Amino acid sequence: MPSKLRWGSNFIQEQKIMTEQAKKDIDIKLLAGAVIGLGIGMGGLILGLSSGDKAPFLGWLWGCSFWLSIAIGLLMLVMIFRVFNSRWTPVVRRQMEHGLASFPWLGLCFAPLLLVALFGQENSGILWSWINPENMTVDGIKVEGITVADDVLHQKKSGYLNLYFFSIRLIFYFAVFCGLSFWLRKVSFKQDQDGDPNWTHLGVKVSAIGIPATALALTFGAFDMFMSLEYQWFSTMYGVWFFSSGIRSALAVTILACLLLMRKGPLNGIYKQAHQYDLGCLSLAFTVFWAYISFSQYFLIYSANIPEETFWYNIREINPNTGEVSLWFWVSMGLIFGHFFFPFIYLLFYKNKINGNRIAFIAVWILAFHLLDLYWNIIPGREIVPGAHVGYEARPVFGTHLLWGIASLIGVGCLCTRVVLKSFNSKVAELIPVRDPRIIESLNHHE
Repeated sequence: MPSKLRWGSNFIQEQKIMTEQAKKDIDIKLLAGAVIGLGIGMGGLILGLSSGDKAPFLGWLWGCSFWLSIAIGLLMLVMIFRVFNSRWTPVVRRQMEHGLASFPWLGLCFAPLLLVALFGQENSGILWSWINPENMTVDGIKVEGITVADDVLHQKKSGYLNLYFFSIRLIFYFAVFCGLSFWLRKVSFKQDQDGDPNWTHLGVKVSAIGIPATALALTFGAFDMFMSLEYQWFSTMYGVWFFSSGIRSALAVTILACLLLMRKGPLNGIYKQAHQYDLGCLSLAFTVFWAYISFSQYFLIYSANIPEETFWYNIREINPNTGEVSLWFWVSMGLIFGHFFFPFIYLLFYKNKINGNRIAFIAVWILAFHLLDLYWNIIPGREIVPGAHVGYEARPVFGTHLLWGIASLIGVGCLCTRVVLKSFNSKVAELIPVRDPRIIESLNHHE
């Protein structure tokens, strides 16, 4: 072998070894992050269960919900792209399909909350207070608290809000998410191997059934996991809020993933400006949709002025004991201006959608405020305080729940990222769906 060819062969071999070593290093770091983060979070759950402290459970729910919302958004986008037979989407759809591998692990992350509800005995209702009928709750009329069992609002909802029906529903939601993800990934990956167009038809059928099934699962999941934290409150628009939030975060993650893959090499020349522009347009559309849903929910509750509904916003605006503006009010203002006005105005400009650095910035911005939005929806709540003027106090913005939540957020995030990277690096699927009937149109997509 000529010396130049030998040198070139050795160089390629060294590059492969370096690449494999880099993958192992990343995998080890993600595994360590998952073990440490989840270990701290699980330790918090054990401490909280023994002491009756709700903070670690709120933090765990917040950390898990952020990643779950992204996965649900990816699932919905994959099915929407399938049903509408979008010509430009196969290149970006494959990156979303890798993200669906995280659902079974997300189900395991939510399992401790359900196990505590089922077997936590006197602390079974530590997170969802209605689970334990002996828990104290706010009457809504009287200053003093009453038990959940004596609360007429729970009595009217007990047919739905009971432990065993609740448990069955949670298991069913994740069964829907995992089942649909399995079939959508199988349909797409199998077509890479044999090129059979019937896989495309099957993908459309699965998606046509899956969209309404997922819509119902995510809606009632939002009711059960988040809205029932304050079971006396209710909103029929809450599920749509969770849907819009999940889509926004999923689009942001897709943009960041595709940009990273393009700059690292695998998608260089494949992921183009036109794909990025369309993802930016979708982000703008769902920014407006999120604002419309959030404002409509607030406006309808404000107009009706029913105490069972308005208290949810009241504790996010004023201190119930002093009547002064609370810190949660400024969080609310941050969501209005940071999660709507700024992204809306920013994404109106064409250059902000096609420039990689600019759209990466707004994608990270949207994810950060989506995390804040979930925090604002999950953490505030009414806690019984006997000496308080109105019988309760609102949970503070800063507390131990934030520290436990950050640990859980990192742990679940590292776990999900590791699973997604393993799917991406596996030999089961190609970099892009090379035998998808629309792949040529996607590769040649232009504005």
